[in-house]
Amino acid sequence: MSATIETPRAPQPVRRQRRFNFEKWGWIYMRASGVVLVVLIFGHLFVNLFAGEGVKAIDFAFVGGKLSQPFWQIWDTLLLWLALIHGANGMRTIVNDYASNRLLRVIFKGALIASAVVLLVLGTLVIYTFDPCPAGSPANLLPSFCPAG
Repeated sequence: MSATIETPRAPQPVRRQRRFNFEKWGWIYMRASGVVLVVLIFGHLFVNLFAGEGVKAIDFAFVGGKLSQPFWQIWDTLLLWLALIHGANGMRTIVNDYASNRLLRVIFKGALIASAVVLLVLGTLVIYTFDPCPAGSPANLLPSFCPAG
């Protein structure tokens, strides 16, 4: 019994072309978001740890002051969205590689998408609705930059 192997350059059967190659765009996203994330993360670390008084200055007032500025809201939103989608895409790749059962793969990917959407929505809400000076709070509990009363 002998087996023959087709030559490597033999014409392949014509396959239906998909309009959108999700794996290719996922791969491109991982590379592009990784580069942007390096800049965002090191900028975040520099401002939080090295600029000013360092790590001992990070408290509620520091975070409240940062999140009250539109620049830092956009910076943190980009950081949140890029990092979370980057991580979810990496987990999707791991699920594709190791979950051999089709039903299990669908369940894992569904849970991954659901958790990513919930975290993106909650994180974005926190960034844009955070109020370090809530109305009606006792003055002794408010940060120093809040107007008294």
